[in-house]
Amino acid sequence: MERSQKYRRGIGVVLINSAGSVWAGRRSDFSGGSWQMPQGGIDPGEDVKSAFFRELEEETSIKPGMISLLAQSKEWISYNFPTSLANKVWSGRYIGQEHIWFLAYFKGSEIDINIETETPEFEDWCWMKPSDLVGQIIEFKQEAYTKVFREFDVLIKKEITYN
Repeated sequence: MERSQKYRRGIGVVLINSAGSVWAGRRSDFSGGSWQMPQGGIDPGEDVKSAFFRELEEETSIKPGMISLLAQSKEWISYNFPTSLANKVWSGRYIGQEHIWFLAYFKGSEIDINIETETPEFEDWCWMKPSDLVGQIIEFKQEAYTKVFREFDVLIKKEITYN
């Protein structure tokens, strides 16, 4: 089986504010309150950029005009599910997920953020420093998040100096 058949493809969003913190949501479907950044699958026939805008709005109500898109990851970044989860999620079709990540700057107001969406994924949200978020996410995603933050680190620091 080819790698792309083993991993569910999707997008991830690193949304930063003027303090250099990233948006994180506490998942409503995991016990223990696991945190993560917005992410989701790519619909059939959808390109990664369209999936980015759709997923961000579906999960946070943040519309395209409320952000500035700063960068896209150079490659797909993957993580594997623990075996117990891989057998349950999507009927065991995937061993994990691989994402193209987008870095975006939030120019809206916090009142624009609403996680009580049509299909809520989060029960709470906050802004966190990237290093703090890595310690708050589910263990099997930590290496992928570290790679994402390493790739975008210079841009995150650069962006906060402009605002």
